[in-house]
Amino acid sequence: MLLPALAPERAREIVARTSGVHILVVGDAMVDKFIVGRVTRISPEAPVPVVAFHHDMYRIGGAANVASNVVALGGQATLVAVTGRDEAAATLTQACREAGIAPSFVGDGDRPTTTKTRVVTDRNQQVARIDYESDAEIGGEIEDRIIADIHKHAARASAIIVSDYMKGCVTKRVMQVLVGTAAERAIPVLVDPKIPHLDYYRGTTIVTPNHHEAEAATHRRVRSEDEARDAARIFRERAGCRDVLMTRGDQGIWLLSNGLEGHLPAAAREVADVTGAGDTVIATLAVALGSGATLGEAARLANEAAGIVVGKFGPATTSTMELIAAVTAAQAGVT
Repeated sequence: MLLPALAPERAREIVARTSGVHILVVGDAMVDKFIVGRVTRISPEAPVPVVAFHHDMYRIGGAANVASNVVALGGQATLVAVTGRDEAAATLTQACREAGIAPSFVGDGDRPTTTKTRVVTDRNQQVARIDYESDAEIGGEIEDRIIADIHKHAARASAIIVSDYMKGCVTKRVMQVLVGTAAERAIPVLVDPKIPHLDYYRGTTIVTPNHHEAEAATHRRVRSEDEARDAARIFRERAGCRDVLMTRGDQGIWLLSNGLEGHLPAAAREVADVTGAGDTVIATLAVALGSGATLGEAARLANEAAGIVVGKFGPATTSTMELIAAVTAAQAGVT
C-alpha cells in the first residue's frame, strides 16, 4: 500500500514551524576528512594510484551530520557526544558551531576523536580510507557525564535522536536513560541503529534500519514489498520499538506503525553519493514530528529529503526550500 500523499500546502505549514523545534542528538559524532588530488600514474613501488595532492577539506559526520541536517531544516540542535582530547576534537567543535549546532562534548583522553580520512580524486572517486577510532563502550565518569548532559539538554527538547555508529557513546545504560527521560517528557526517541545493539532500543519510538540491517536482524531477505512488510513486523518485535521506518535504497522506504503501514518509492532523480542519507532521513523525521506532522507526513518529507541529499557529494543536508520544491514536484507527478 502506498502511504498517503502530502499536499504542498500542508508541507509548507509543517516546515513553517521548524524554527521552534529543538532536537537533542546523542551518539557517535565524527570528522570526515577528504584529501583531494589528481591521479595520473600508478606507483612503481606497488600497484596503487599516486595521488598528487591538491587540497583537503573537512565535514562533520555521524551524529554531527544528523544535527547539521536538523539545523539545515530550520530546527535547533544540541549534540551530546564523546570525543578525544585531540586536534580533531577542536576541529569538530568549531565545525559544529559554524554549522549552528550547540556541541556538548565529553572529552576522553583514552580515545581518539572518530575521524574518517578519505583520499579521493578530483572526480570524486575514492582511492582509500583511513579510520582513527575506538569502538570501546564508554563507562565510569565519561558515561556519567554523558548522562548528566542528556538530563540537562532534554528539558527543552521536542524529540531525541540516537545516532548509533557503535563507536562507544551509545551504551545500554545511556539508552535506558534516554528512553526514560523521553517518556517523562512525552517526546519521541528516534534511533538510527546498529544491529548488535538491537536489545538496547527497547521502548524507543521509531527505529530506522536500512534493508541490510533489517535482513541481519530478522534473518529475512528484503527484496519485495511483501518481504519488507514481514521483515519490518519481525524487526519491531525484536527491537521492542513502537514504529519502524525501513530505508530501502533505490526501492524507497517502508513504514510500519499502528494503524499505518505502507511504502514510498525512492524520490532520488540522480544519485551522486548515498553517504549520510540515513542521517537526513532521521533528522527530517524528528523535525517534522516536532513541528506537528503525523508520522505518515513525516515519512513523506523524509523520503523526499533523502532523494535530495543523495544527489550531493559526501555527508550533505537539504533546506526547507529544497524540500518544499521536491514535495511540490512529487505532487505534480501524482496528479
